[in-house]
Formats: sequence, C-alpha cells, structure tokens
Amino acid sequence: MAADLPDNSIALLQQMAGGDREAFRHFYDRYASLAFTFALRLLGSRSDAEDLVQEVFLQVWRQAQSYSPERGSPEAWLITMTRSRALDKLRSNRRREMSDFSPDEPTQVGSGTPVEPPTQASEARLTVQGVLVKLPEMQRIVLELAYFDGLTQSEIAARLGEPLGTVKTRMRAGLERLRGFLEAAPTGRSL
Repeated sequence: MAADLPDNSIALLQQMAGGDREAFRHFYDRYASLAFTFALRLLGSRSDAEDLVQEVFLQVWRQAQSYSPERGSPEAWLITMTRSRALDKLRSNRRREMSDFSPDEPTQVGSGTPVEPPTQASEARLTVQGVLVKLPEMQRIVLELAYFDGLTQSEIAARLGEPLGTVKTRMRAGLERLRGFLEAAPTGRSL
C-alpha cells in the first residue's frame, strides 16, 4: 500500500480527506519533526511541544478536507496551525499563572524560600520596559497589549476600536524603533 502513496504533500492531504490512514502516517512522518521543532521554540518545554504536536496532527486529520493549495503550501498550513495552538497554550498558561498567585505574595519553593527571577531575565525585562517609554504612545500601547497581555492583532484592533491595518502598521513601526533603541543601548542587546 505504501507504494501507492504520492510524494506530493497536497495529494497526501487529499487522500487523508478521504480517510486514508496510511496517507496520514506518511504525512506525519514527513512533517512531525518540523512541527515539533517549531512548537518547542515557541513553548520552551519538550513535553508541552510533544502534546501540542499530537493536538495539531489530530486537527490536520480532522480538517484535511479544508486545506486549500491556493492559500499556501501544506507546510505553511501546518506551521500556521502549530503557531496558533502554541499561542493559545501560552495565553492559557499565562492566565492560569496570573490567577494562581497574588501579586502581594512572593513565590515560594518547597523550603519556603522566596524565588527571585533570574537576573538576566530581569535586566532584559527592565531594558525593554525602559525603551518602550521612548516609543510614541500608540506604538507602545499596541506592543504592550500584544506582548504583555498576549492579545492578537485582531483583538487589539477590537479593543482600541482601530482598523486592523492601523494596528499592524503601528506594531511594525514600533518593533523597528524598539530594535533600533535596543541595538544602540550600551549593553549591546538586540531583539
């Protein structure tokens, strides 16, 4: 049966849409490492990335019939799904973490000792926050909503009552200015 499988990923997806499990196995073998590597970069946790890849490939199996070659390659479709699910997971984790502790209580380890964040991460956060104040207000606001509140560009546009294109332009311009400020900083940090 493996001899009947095409090398073309689009054809594999078409066969999967018809319920061909062997085509799914072939597609998985071809792209699982790509999805895993990308998920690991986004999530930073091997077990979270493994779980996410399983979820993504289940979605691929269920939605193979919705794939459209006109909208991009199978690889791009898969990466878009992986990115979307990873961002959802990061937002969910962030919300859960925020509700699990009170800002007035220091985080505790089993021994009862307060845990301090790593110095390097604290310095980087302070550097970025210090540079953000140099940005024009609307560029700063959209970047803060995206990176500190975890909102998508569409969510930011809805919250601010601005067109999506305006939000995208402000984010792009803000990131470029932020990168310039950070590259010019004496520490030599760059984004």
